[in-house]
Amino acid sequence: MFGTITEYMGTAYTGLGISHKYDKLIAAASETVFLKCPPTHSLSAVLNEAAMQFVKRGFHIDRFMNPVQPDKIDAIFVKDANVFIIQASHPIALEPADIGGRHKVISYYDVYDERKLRELNGVIVENLETAEVSLKKALQSLRKAKKIHDDWEQVNIARMMWPQHETLIQSLKEELFGNIHLNKEATVSHRLIGSLTSSGAQDFIPSITKPVERRMLIKGLPGTGKSTLMKAVGAEAEKRGFDVLYGWCGLDPAGVDLVQIPELSICIFDATKPHAYDPERPGDEILDLVHMCEENEEAEEKIIGIQEIYSEAILDATGYMQAYAQSENSMKATMDTAIMQPAFETKSQKLLEYVGDVLK
Repeated sequence: MFGTITEYMGTAYTGLGISHKYDKLIAAASETVFLKCPPTHSLSAVLNEAAMQFVKRGFHIDRFMNPVQPDKIDAIFVKDANVFIIQASHPIALEPADIGGRHKVISYYDVYDERKLRELNGVIVENLETAEVSLKKALQSLRKAKKIHDDWEQVNIARMMWPQHETLIQSLKEELFGNIHLNKEATVSHRLIGSLTSSGAQDFIPSITKPVERRMLIKGLPGTGKSTLMKAVGAEAEKRGFDVLYGWCGLDPAGVDLVQIPELSICIFDATKPHAYDPERPGDEILDLVHMCEENEEAEEKIIGIQEIYSEAILDATGYMQAYAQSENSMKATMDTAIMQPAFETKSQKLLEYVGDVLK
């Protein structure tokens, strides 16, 4: 029987900069293979080939996609073998700390034709400089958007019926867990479920929630305690020994957007913009926090103004992300023309041989 593939975002562009959870995966993995290389599209196919070898042997894979080009793979995690394989130089530079132990390195820096790279240097540098400027502007716009969003939240926080919110959390804990306490330590995982991309906000919620039987879709305004509710449920699950997956996303990397409890086959997630979802399959239900926010004409008028400038900031960020993606992809494509294919295939074979050893 084949294994499964679950897709996540590898990195996220947020109001607090570029976010990732790779450090937690590296810390938890039995072995990590660091693929050190210049910016490239070519390793995505190698990672996918490695992933499919595991899947064909019944292993379950987490596949981490690139937000600049979401069909390209930055890393894979083999859950059953607890093995993590990652492009560790770009866009996030990560260094092995346990060489000779849990960390292995395969370097691709020597598979490039240096003479051809020198010929292409002007084009590469031009694209790199344009990408850096565009990314800086995109992150500035996201920081602005986050500040505006924080103001939006404050308006709603002031009119939330928090006692009702606390009652809902308590009732959820009682319903989901009852008197059950598992006789084990909880395993806690952290994943990015989405990011702003060149085509706008994108998430992998359908892939992540596919295995669960019950999905609870939270509908609520900014500042109405969606993340607070999910953190509370997750903390209760951990305390009782249930494994928990926390999903992080979007504008604020400190805010939880999804909590999944595999042993109960339950997932609770924020189903409002920018990742808006409605019930679409058996087992879906809505957790409505909107009705806990008191109607207030003055607050509503203030929010209209906030929404307008927030939308403008997000639109600016998306435009800059498009420019960044165009330059970034052009740079990678140019550099890839300098790859000496036989040398690249020899290095990639080392990775596939490693996969074969894990499968033995």
